[in-house]
Amino acid sequence: MSDEYISIGKVVNTQGHRGAVRVLPLTDFPERFETMSVVQVYHLGRRRAFHIEETGRHKKFIIIKFKEVVDMNAARELKGALLQVTRDELVPLPEDTYYIFDIIGLNVFTVEGRPLGRVRDVLSTGANDVYIVEKEDNKPLLVPALKQVVREIDLAGRRMVVDLPPGLMDE
Repeated sequence: MSDEYISIGKVVNTQGHRGAVRVLPLTDFPERFETMSVVQVYHLGRRRAFHIEETGRHKKFIIIKFKEVVDMNAARELKGALLQVTRDELVPLPEDTYYIFDIIGLNVFTVEGRPLGRVRDVLSTGANDVYIVEKEDNKPLLVPALKQVVREIDLAGRRMVVDLPPGLMDE
């Protein structure tokens, strides 16, 4: 699985005239850029390692100066590029906490073993996440990401077991 790449940022523009880029973080851990020395840059179908010389923050963006990018013209060429890491470079999460990209695609079952569908997306509502489960009839089932509802997540087995409260199922 270490050949799987996860995007943690996207180059949205240049910053200044020295070749720095403005990066929109795609991670819950934007501070990670401050301690990184190398990141994979995926652009126009190619991936290559870039060395981070400096980082800073500007509003919601991370400003990064790469050793390989010498001026604003070279930085402009990176617009739209994704900054990526391998799975083993991810920030470790607390127990019973999962990355959204790991949750999407899980097969969902009731505690009785009845298949409900597959997680299509995750809504972040502020209070708690909500898993959007695509059922066979194409009607979405909204499952609150609460311990009393989500009883088991088995990433290796690609499955989630839920105990739905009365009224959540329309049967």
